[in-house]
Amino acid sequence: MEVRSESEVQVRSEKVLPLQGQVIQRTRLKVWFIRVCSSILIWTCLVQLIAVWELYQPRLFSGFGGYTKMSVHVEETLPSPLPRLPARNYTNNGFLQVSCNGGLNQMRAAICDMVAVARLLNLTLVVPELDKTSFWADPSNFDDIFDVRHFIASLRDEVRIIKRLPKRFSRRYGYQPLEMPPVSWSNEKYYLQQILPLFSKHQVIHFNRTDTRLANNGIPLELQKLRCRVNFQALKFTPDIEALGEKLVRMLQERGPFVALHLRYEMDMLAFSGCTHGCTTEEAEELKQLRYAFPWWREKEIISEERRSQGLCPLTPEEAALILQALGFEKDIQIYIASGDIYGGERRLAALRVAFPKIVKKHMLLKPGELRHFQNHSSQMAALDFIVATSSSVFVPTYDGNMAKVVEGHRRYLGFKKTIRLDRKRLVELLDLHHNGTLTRDEFTAAVRQSHEGRMGQPVHRRVIADKPKEEDYFYANPQECLCDSKTCDDLFGPDNSTAVQ
Repeated sequence: MEVRSESEVQVRSEKVLPLQGQVIQRTRLKVWFIRVCSSILIWTCLVQLIAVWELYQPRLFSGFGGYTKMSVHVEETLPSPLPRLPARNYTNNGFLQVSCNGGLNQMRAAICDMVAVARLLNLTLVVPELDKTSFWADPSNFDDIFDVRHFIASLRDEVRIIKRLPKRFSRRYGYQPLEMPPVSWSNEKYYLQQILPLFSKHQVIHFNRTDTRLANNGIPLELQKLRCRVNFQALKFTPDIEALGEKLVRMLQERGPFVALHLRYEMDMLAFSGCTHGCTTEEAEELKQLRYAFPWWREKEIISEERRSQGLCPLTPEEAALILQALGFEKDIQIYIASGDIYGGERRLAALRVAFPKIVKKHMLLKPGELRHFQNHSSQMAALDFIVATSSSVFVPTYDGNMAKVVEGHRRYLGFKKTIRLDRKRLVELLDLHHNGTLTRDEFTAAVRQSHEGRMGQPVHRRVIADKPKEEDYFYANPQECLCDSKTCDDLFGPDNSTAVQ
């Protein structure tokens, strides 16, 4: 039997130990590598599962959504989300740029229309540009007012939306898109037959005006519902605007019910409409000069009293006070003035304050620092008023402009919350008869209430007037296609309240 010396054993051990260390080190590296690869694989699978879930879960649960009958009596119940259209796999026909014109709510409606047009024509929509050159000169961009990430993500299954054009189509590189305003009040045939062929030659088309470019009626049902999805769900205000608007609403609600009065007695409206009833001679001349300073407002000489008698002027603050009293509002009701600066200032608000002492405005409720960020941004200030107006106990607009119409439509969607649509032509007659002593106060009150019994925001079908789209009911004021489904519409609107075609 071979006997090794102690020195031989020591030498062999010294040779074996490094080899064993290397084996152990390689084993540890393999284990570490396997763990890292496994972790990466698991996280990749998890991310993919989350993405698939987000993509498909709205459709998995679409059977629980839909258009349900709104309760006229329950105002605070939020409606069910409007179901998305099926996700599409389509060939992009081109890029659509749009420059919205007008105030906040005119632009809001235009954005909804342009999303519908982009989907109809299989176009990629560039995030809309907002008006910066109008009377208000608001420098706000889209993402200063609306949550652009939510806007893009919430419509991802229906329309491809990008923040900017690809570089090859940039003006910096010499590319010139086709610029044009589409024809007003057009239906889908116009866009399919006249606009879509233009994209075969021009890959990018820029609509430089977007107000009322899509018809109220005669539009496919799926496009009407898409207009609602954009309006009610995709167009969310930025978190800062939402938070401050909700704070205003909480402060008002803590004090009790409140009326949002959209008192459109502002300088721009009076200049545009030529309405000077109640103004001094100097004020009337100032408004005239302002109108002539804007070429797109200029027209032949306006006779203010004729327009007023036709119901084409906003009510004055003094007239609004009398009407609110006649409609039964108590002296201690809160009145939130949802508008900009009233022309004539506090002097013109005096009669309204006497009738309703609890008049409040944004700057009376909030600290100066809270509004500083929104100063000189009229559209952002209008967004705050929009939030308050849609949440108020009652909404009363003194003029049927874009804000009045869009807010009315939102309040219908939120459960037909009371919106008093003033019949100004009838009211002017009654006001004049009351002022000249023909009608007593009680007779005036009775006549005002009787003439507005059916104008409180109840469910009604939209009025259609053939070949006169400007005179028919505006889609966004009464988007009836989005307030019920075909089985519940008759119950909701009633058999005697069918669409009137004139």
